[in-house]
Amino acid sequence: MVNYFYDCYVILNKVYSEKKFIKQAINETFIEEANRAVTVKVCYGVLDKDIELSYYIEKLTEKTPKLAIRTILKISMYMIKCLGKKEYFVADNAVELTKKLGKGGASGFVNAFLRKFVNAPLELPKEKLSYLSVKYSYPLFAVKELVKDYGEIRAEKIIAAPYPENTLCFYQVDGEEYLSERKIDFTKTPFYNAFTVKNFTRNADYDKGVYTYQALGSVAICETVDACVNLLDCCAAPGGKSVRLSYKAENVVAWDIHEHRVKLIEEYIRRMGRKNISAYTRDAKIYDERFKDFFDAVLCDAPCSGIGVSSDNPDIKLNRTKESLDELNVEQKAILDTVSKYVKPQGYLYYSTCSIFKRENIDVVKDFLACHDNFAIETINSALLHEDFDGTNAFLPDISCGNGFYIAKLKRIK
Repeated sequence: MVNYFYDCYVILNKVYSEKKFIKQAINETFIEEANRAVTVKVCYGVLDKDIELSYYIEKLTEKTPKLAIRTILKISMYMIKCLGKKEYFVADNAVELTKKLGKGGASGFVNAFLRKFVNAPLELPKEKLSYLSVKYSYPLFAVKELVKDYGEIRAEKIIAAPYPENTLCFYQVDGEEYLSERKIDFTKTPFYNAFTVKNFTRNADYDKGVYTYQALGSVAICETVDACVNLLDCCAAPGGKSVRLSYKAENVVAWDIHEHRVKLIEEYIRRMGRKNISAYTRDAKIYDERFKDFFDAVLCDAPCSGIGVSSDNPDIKLNRTKESLDELNVEQKAILDTVSKYVKPQGYLYYSTCSIFKRENIDVVKDFLACHDNFAIETINSALLHEDFDGTNAFLPDISCGNGFYIAKLKRIK
C-alpha cells in the first residue's frame, strides 16, 4: 500500500517544491491505476486543506520539519481527519514511506506526531479572521479582502459555501435526453443544454465533442454576450468560452499570451469540431493598429487571482498573495485599456474574471470608465443568481452554485 502513499507524495512534492500546478503534476506523474481515484482525491484534498494542516504541524512541533516530512504528515493527517482512515494504517504507511525516501531517521518522529495529532486537543485561533482562515483553510489575505468587501458575516458564508457540482454543456445532442437515458442524476441550469451532474464519469463521448465541462459561472458569462459577426476572446485559454461563443458569433478570434496554452485552445476546438474559431499566440497588452475598431464584441476574461475557482484548483490558495493582487490589477487594467480600442462604435466590451474580490471586478471597471468616456455600463441581469454592482453581475459561491465569477458589459457609445 505504500505505493499509493508514494504516488501522493511525488505529486504533492512537485507542487510544493517545484511550484507546479496540481493538474500538471498529476499529468506528468506515473500513478498506479488501481489507486488513481483515491490518489487524485488525496492530492487535491491535501492542497485544499493545506492551511489547516500546516496550522496543526505548527502547533504540534517545537521545530518546523523539513518539506519532505511536512508533506508526509499532511498526507497522513488528511487521510485520518478527512477520509476517516485508521490511525495505525496511516501511521504504518507513513513510516514506510519515510524510510523509502531515505529519511528513516525521521520515522520515529512521524509516528509520534501522528499519535499526538489523534490524541491532543487542538484549538483553532482565537482571533476571528485567523480562525476563519484556519477553519476553512482559506488564505488570510483573502479572508481580509472578503471581509472588507462584504462584511464578516457574509464573508464567512462565501468562504464556507459548498463546492460546486460539475456542469456539462451539450452541443450535438439533447443533453436532458442523453443524461436521462443513462440514468445520470442531473439538474437543469438556467442555460440551454447545460446541466449540473452528480456521480458522472467521463466517457468516450467527451472525446467526440458530444459534451464538455464548463463551470456554470463561465457559462453565465457567455450567455451575457450578444450574437455578432466578429468577436475577440483576448485571454481565451483553455478555450471553453471561445467554443460556446462560436455558436453566437460568425467568427471568433481567440488569443493567449502563452504558446502552450494556445495549443490547449486548438485541442479544444478540434475536440468540439468548431470551424469558425482561429487561435493565435498574442500578448493582449500590446496594441495592434490592424484591429482598431474592428470587432463587434471583445471579451476580456482577464488574468486574475482565480480565487473564485479555488475549489477546482486548490493550488491557487498556495500561490496568491496580496502583492500578487496588486500585480494582477496592473495587468487587468492594461489589457482592458488596449483591447477597448478594438471595439467598433456601438460595439461591446465584456470584462470578466473568476475572482470574487471587488478590487479585481467592479473596481477595475470603475477605473476604466473614469479614463474612457466613450464607454458606458450596459445593465445586465443574468439568469444565474448573482449580486448586482452598478449593473454588473458578481456570481458568488454562496448564492451562485459554488464558484465565483464576474461579468460587466460595456458599450462603446462614441
